[in-house]
Amino acid sequence: MTGYRTAPVAVVVAAAALTALTALTGCSDGDTPASVASRAASVASQGANAFASATAEAGERFDDIKNGVDVKGDVKLGTVTHSGGRAAAEVTATNTGGSQKSFLVQVNFTDGDGTFLDAVAVTVSDVPAGGSGKATARSNRDLSGAVKAEVDRAVRY
Repeated sequence: MTGYRTAPVAVVVAAAALTALTALTGCSDGDTPASVASRAASVASQGANAFASATAEAGERFDDIKNGVDVKGDVKLGTVTHSGGRAAAEVTATNTGGSQKSFLVQVNFTDGDGTFLDAVAVTVSDVPAGGSGKATARSNRDLSGAVKAEVDRAVRY
């Protein structure tokens, strides 16, 4: 699908490496620069793997849709709430088409600094022409702290 963004992977890796280096500044006297760098690379790799896994799962659902129309502007998110450790946001899709349609929406969850935490794809089914439909985007894993949600992409089909 055109418009799929891969640039955030570099941002996630860089942020994870920076976080790791910051966390490792209090290292013990026995640490060598090589061991510190190795641990930082491991943390960065874990961040990249989480991003790749979450976006791959969402991407697979988008790959199944044929002739979908990009309607990111027709989707709004509610305030992020927490339940059982997981973050959730209400998704509202407005159908500006002339017939009943469904929507597939990818919601990305980030922390207060904009660092990627998780992604989920949610379907808003059978929205009448000129009407709105709702669904809930719920994170795949526990997320804590100040979590934000944003629509990464949305298609109407």
